[in-house]
Amino acid sequence: MKKIGYTTGVFDLFHIGHLNVLKRAKLECDYLIVGVTSDELSMSVKNKKPVIPFQERMEIVEAIKFVDEVVPQVNYDKLEAWNNLKFDRMFVGDDWKGTDKWNQIEKEFAELGVEIMYFSYTSHTSSTLLREVLSKI
Repeated sequence: MKKIGYTTGVFDLFHIGHLNVLKRAKLECDYLIVGVTSDELSMSVKNKKPVIPFQERMEIVEAIKFVDEVVPQVNYDKLEAWNNLKFDRMFVGDDWKGTDKWNQIEKEFAELGVEIMYFSYTSHTSSTLLREVLSKI
């Protein structure tokens, strides 16, 4: 049976850390769906408008050979995403591991047979770091 994987991100100022997450996720599933965070959701949560417009970020992620499908992420309701996409595994940054929110999501998903896999972030590269460097130019 085909394993469907799901991960999400803003994917602003696409860098090697993003690529590594997508590459690792694809190794853990047969079909990888990636949710790209809308500008509005990013603004409401991070209070930052992405540098790269939403449509362009969608196109960039679609062009990655490890990605099989790209969908907009317009909210953080993971159960709603599962209802729409029926994935078997979800890939999340390990900075969320052990938080109340993700412990609860793990419990809910375990009942649905969905496995949460945590990946460590690339510490030496981040869009926030790139944004800071660019602002000094």
